[in-house]
Amino acid sequence: MLSIQQYSDSSDDDSPKEPLEDKTTAVINQDYLKPLPPEKAKFSVQKQLQICAAPIVLPTGVDEDKIHLHPDTKEVEFNPKYEELFAPELGPHNPYKTQQRAFSKNMLSGHVEAAHVSDFQFENQRRTFASFGYALDPSVSGEGEKLKVVGAKEVNSESTEITTVFETTKLRPLDKRKRKKNTDAGDIEGFLGPWGGFIDEQRIMKPTEEEAIELEELVSKKTKRGKVVEEKPIEEKSVLHIKDALDYQGRSFLHAPQDVGVNLRSDSPPEKCFLPKSHIHTWSGHSKGIAALRWFPRTAHLFLSASMDCRIKLWEVYNERRCIRTYYGHRQAVRDINFNNSGKHFLSAGYDRYIKLWDTETGQVLSRFTARKIPYCVKFNPDKNKQHLFVAGTSDKKIICWDTRSGDIVQEYDRHLGAVNSITFVDENRRFVTTSDDKSLRVWEWDIPVDMKYIADPTMHSMPSVTPAPNGKWLACQSMDNKIVIFSALNRFKINRKKVFTGHMVAGYACSLDFSPDMSYLVSGDADGKCYIWDWKTTKLYKKWKAHDNVCISTLWHPHEASKLLTAGWDGLIKYWD
Repeated sequence: MLSIQQYSDSSDDDSPKEPLEDKTTAVINQDYLKPLPPEKAKFSVQKQLQICAAPIVLPTGVDEDKIHLHPDTKEVEFNPKYEELFAPELGPHNPYKTQQRAFSKNMLSGHVEAAHVSDFQFENQRRTFASFGYALDPSVSGEGEKLKVVGAKEVNSESTEITTVFETTKLRPLDKRKRKKNTDAGDIEGFLGPWGGFIDEQRIMKPTEEEAIELEELVSKKTKRGKVVEEKPIEEKSVLHIKDALDYQGRSFLHAPQDVGVNLRSDSPPEKCFLPKSHIHTWSGHSKGIAALRWFPRTAHLFLSASMDCRIKLWEVYNERRCIRTYYGHRQAVRDINFNNSGKHFLSAGYDRYIKLWDTETGQVLSRFTARKIPYCVKFNPDKNKQHLFVAGTSDKKIICWDTRSGDIVQEYDRHLGAVNSITFVDENRRFVTTSDDKSLRVWEWDIPVDMKYIADPTMHSMPSVTPAPNGKWLACQSMDNKIVIFSALNRFKINRKKVFTGHMVAGYACSLDFSPDMSYLVSGDADGKCYIWDWKTTKLYKKWKAHDNVCISTLWHPHEASKLLTAGWDGLIKYWD
């Protein structure tokens, strides 16, 4: 700021004095403050002045620093103050707004006024409604209005005295029931203590006299000198449904046909698979629901079905698609079946606690095995040198290995905490993976009864059905939380969280699943009878359709066909799709 110096005459010299204004002007016109000439040095500085710019004057109540936000602004690129963010909306009134639109809203659907109900009053009315069936109508809040109630019809809605739970002294039903009392400890037979029931209580734990007599007769038949006598297995038989068991060349029905247009002996899968579009055939013959389906090994020109009607049937896939043979041998429903590598023998596990080894061609039972527990799954060792060994997961948490040559148990794997649901061989048959009702997955080395890997997580659910991928790298597990989860079948057995297949409703059923031969699709049934097909790479659901009237329990993709799919349901039908 430019300084102005003002001079005054302090000497007594009679020389003419210049006006003060002129002196001031002369000094201002100089560039800044230069040294004064000698003739003006006699003037002394008396006062120093500063020139100040005029302040900006604004109307009262206007804040120039405040940034105004438009009401329609969705994103703010700076950090506004509270006064700026919640400033009142300014501007002229819109005369075209309706009364409803002009009304201030504090939520999306309108305006809600703040209200308060004490916890006591709310709980009082809730308990009154639960006990007596009525409560005060919350919509009546004006003074002078008659009390209204909602709920029980027998309550007079115009009554001004409505008894609540808090005010009542009237006993409700079941509040006071007289107990049978006998606290005399000396009365050995009649002593009740705290276990005496109510006088009017009816208990059904004790059987009636007629039921007791029937139970005694049943127990007496099963027991002999204190030892439980096992029920003898029923006489096994099989029925051949075709006219000739051998063809003109002397080959049995186990020989794969060569005139069906498909090379059934090929080891390579189809180059590309496609989604099935239509229903082409239905096999019917079981009187109850199907439990399991299995392809004939390698060729898949036949398939085996196990049912809850205690029967096992062998069906044709090509030509006339007949039922070839029925196997009768279980007293109760058949739970699981499994072929050996050649297909000449197969195992069946039933709820009658028996595992039976059948000859596929003749229908004879070669051996019977039982551990007095229900076998839930049974599997031959796929190794060609161990075809005489098989493992079964039972209801008593064990995996038992039998030798079919001697009929003896050669190994027990007892580490699970629940019934064992599935057994899957991995790593070139050197290991196998088991799942259980204990919601865990365990990996075992063959013939070593201690699990080498234990996988359990609080987020995991029971996985009753497991299917290995055709390339042997993955395990697809049907999880009970309506998802199909994928585990690595290699060394780490780690869950692949990027591949989760959702959309179906399993709801407690062990619906099996399968891969397409080229591993481009994953197929599964669900509890509603629908069949679902997902894309393996993207986990996208490609197709779903109603396949059965009841649970679609099993799905199998034909290993040599590009779009042929087999489904089985609890309606007793087996359907073929293309």
